[in-house]
Amino acid sequence: MELAQVSVSYEKLAAAARALGVDIAQLFSPAPNLIQTCSAQVQPTVVSTTIADAPGYSTGNYDYHPMAADFPERSMTPMYARIFARELQQFEDYIRHPGQEFALVLSGRVRIQFETGEAVSIGPQETAYFNSSIGHVYLAEGQKDAEVMVVMSER
Repeated sequence: MELAQVSVSYEKLAAAARALGVDIAQLFSPAPNLIQTCSAQVQPTVVSTTIADAPGYSTGNYDYHPMAADFPERSMTPMYARIFARELQQFEDYIRHPGQEFALVLSGRVRIQFETGEAVSIGPQETAYFNSSIGHVYLAEGQKDAEVMVVMSER
């Protein structure tokens, strides 16, 4: 992974974060300052993030950028994703993780394909909300890659 020879799926990264007891975004953040970690953290009112400044990683099928990673004790995981994949065969398996998922297409068109055989196709300013423990993949439709804002919750 470090040498860009292996790509890791969101599902595996989420499992690693759960096992470590941390938010997935912390896997991409610099090591916390020990003094800040030991002192009581004040809950911020708001955290603002640009996609360009957000840490990111690529699975080969998607580029992910966890947003608002420095908001402590988040109950949601917002991510910007660029979707490259266009065919189901590009995936080893469907992606599954506990909770629910909300997707808003920013540009392009996306088909969310479920292991049940169901699929939903959404375009700009259209959304989908689903049970993310059911296997699913995002596929870009058309010539251009798609951009999606995804929000995940473990509930």
